[in-house]
Amino acid sequence: MAISETVTIKKLTLADADVLLELSKKTFFDFFAHLNKPEDMEAYASVAFTPQKIQAELSNPNSHFFFAMLDGEITGYLKLNYSHAQTEFQDPAAVEIERIYVLAEYHGKKIGHQFIDFTLKAATDKNLQYVWLGVWEHNLKAIAFYEKHGFEVFSSHEFVLGSDKQTDLLMRKAILSSSKPKA
Repeated sequence: MAISETVTIKKLTLADADVLLELSKKTFFDFFAHLNKPEDMEAYASVAFTPQKIQAELSNPNSHFFFAMLDGEITGYLKLNYSHAQTEFQDPAAVEIERIYVLAEYHGKKIGHQFIDFTLKAATDKNLQYVWLGVWEHNLKAIAFYEKHGFEVFSSHEFVLGSDKQTDLLMRKAILSSSKPKA
């Protein structure tokens, strides 16, 4: 069994916008371009991957982006949404993993696992009740990854990629509250 390498998780600021934009577009296209029509990918990218959109997301106090760093190299990124920044429920008792991407050349290094552990710890530290996310119904590898981490499907919603209406499964994991005595 391979030992996972420890990554450093770095919170992003507005100064990271250009790097985040490039990484966001690259990872999205790497994972989904071969499964979708080029015109749908480009239509989505023209709205989702703009400097203005990334800067607005980074400026939202209820959204937090993080890079995974390994030996000084960016290996992936994570976007967490709290409260009104959540795409769907806007539940103050939850955090949404809106995006979790690891560059293909770093797969197998357990970086995604470390992002999940990081998110679960953040949710526990904030005394939240659950973590939720949306995942494309045809992304079986990602669904299996989330199930391995205790996430369960509880609903679905429509995701429009260009002109293609797709279905995302909504998955969640309850956070077990720690019974810490109050001081």
